Amino acid sequence: MPDDLAGASASETDAPKVGVVLVHGFVCNRGLWNPWMKRLRAQGVPYLAVNLEPVFGVIDDYTTVIEEAVQRVTEATGCAPVIVAHSMGGLAVRAWLRRYQADDRVASVVTIGTPHQGTWLAYWGSTPNARQMKPGGVWLTHLAADEPASRARRFVCCFSHCDNIVFPAMTAVLPGARAVLVRAAAHVDMVGRSEVFNEVLVAIKAAQAVAQSTGARQA
Repeated sequence: MPDDLAGASASETDAPKVGVVLVHGFVCNRGLWNPWMKRLRAQGVPYLAVNLEPVFGVIDDYTTVIEEAVQRVTEATGCAPVIVAHSMGGLAVRAWLRRYQADDRVASVVTIGTPHQGTWLAYWGSTPNARQMKPGGVWLTHLAADEPASRARRFVCCFSHCDNIVFPAMTAVLPGARAVLVRAAAHVDMVGRSEVFNEVLVAIKAAQAVAQSTGARQA
């Protein structure tokens, strides 16, 4: 499905509209979010989904496309977006935050099965981005060391004890973030769970309330 930023702008008398940036994970593409795009469009939420390329590159190389997406959504709505990221996409978002020091440019980040503290499966990975997801690896260690303690408070981390890709389960939780357990859901299955989508709606409403209280208006 195409991105939908139509209707993002509103008059000065309307409540601010907060948009969403959708970031997929390892060996995937923006098509992962097709069901989400339909639901967001139906609810009048502006959104933009990215493709992280090259597929087997280094995670830091994905920060440029995330920056472009955040800029587009912010320009369309006049508000900092909510970012939703699945799996490795959440690490790409953290790398973007580090590169651009962009904490104030995002309302919140909801991650779904992101290996914030690595995954044991990465020990068998051969691609650059897979190797970066090793628990205790150099890249993850440096990423965590570069982050201010306050950054984690912007994150909601959805995780599952049945995740067949990111395990042990608690490696999908960023220390200091709010953790949301998704029961009996596999790694990709979490994307289709209503409780995860509802967490994003809650984040959007909270961001809209903040934008309205601070006088944010669409450009």
